Amino acid sequence: MSAESFQCPYQESKLKSTANLVARAQSEIMSEKLEKVNLVWLELNGCAGNIISLLNGLNPDFQYLMTQMSNFLYSNSLLAAEGSEAMDELFNVIGSTFILAVEGAVSLKDNGVYNIIGRQKEHAVTGLEAVQKLGENAAYVIAVGACAAHGGISAARPNPTECVGVHEVLQRKVIQLPGCPCHPDWFMGTLAYIMLYGEPPLDSRNRPLMFYSTTIHDRCPRRSYFDQGIFASKLGEKTCMFKMGCRGPVTRIDCPIRQWNGHVNWPVEDDSPCIGCAQFGFPDAMEPFITFNTTRGEQGWQKK
Repeated sequence: MSAESFQCPYQESKLKSTANLVARAQSEIMSEKLEKVNLVWLELNGCAGNIISLLNGLNPDFQYLMTQMSNFLYSNSLLAAEGSEAMDELFNVIGSTFILAVEGAVSLKDNGVYNIIGRQKEHAVTGLEAVQKLGENAAYVIAVGACAAHGGISAARPNPTECVGVHEVLQRKVIQLPGCPCHPDWFMGTLAYIMLYGEPPLDSRNRPLMFYSTTIHDRCPRRSYFDQGIFASKLGEKTCMFKMGCRGPVTRIDCPIRQWNGHVNWPVEDDSPCIGCAQFGFPDAMEPFITFNTTRGEQGWQKK
């Protein structure tokens, strides 16, 4: 009997949540009960890791997002237009109904001059200016990835350009999808839910409960080793990696059941401790990522 035959029904339903939501959205669009959403993907101060992650998504994939679910109006990395033409395309969405997805942190120092995303004629457009103008007019704002959600690596000590999360520069609710990077399913599922039903159920940090409700520790296939007090002492051992610095006990996300790279693997299965990339405070609050003395009561371990 295959391993898939033993899949827990609850985990199976959670794993397929994105695919089911997207399929429902497609059905509604095809039957003309639902219109494609206008989508703007704005990249600020970061590494473009979230758009790369989205491009690598499977079932549903990025091509499906562009052609079947949305009118993909703008992306810094993917747009063919350049210069003022690109900035015109970006700001021309104001006045229409659109969803704004932002990856990367917002640089505040010197009025955002350290993150220029383009030029409109002679005017240098900062990420700060763009996210404020677009965020005020969007139907929904989604912070995609750690940097957009809370500053992430871009805001790590000493944070020379004073980076912050998107919600800190907008006077409105921002749906948070922390992760470094954000899993394609987390974004696609959230977008499909918004299209079908409006704002998804959120926790106190505005994270969608369908992805961020349960800690990695509570779903980890190595949990039984933790309960028995059997801990790995070095990388490569197949037991619990809590004492090596695993941040699974404080990180709320569904990596154990969703997995990465086409839903085939995730860090703990590959014998690497979770580094808490989907938790607020990453990376500073989660360091050191690997240690042989994790029982000293670090503040970064407090559950948030």
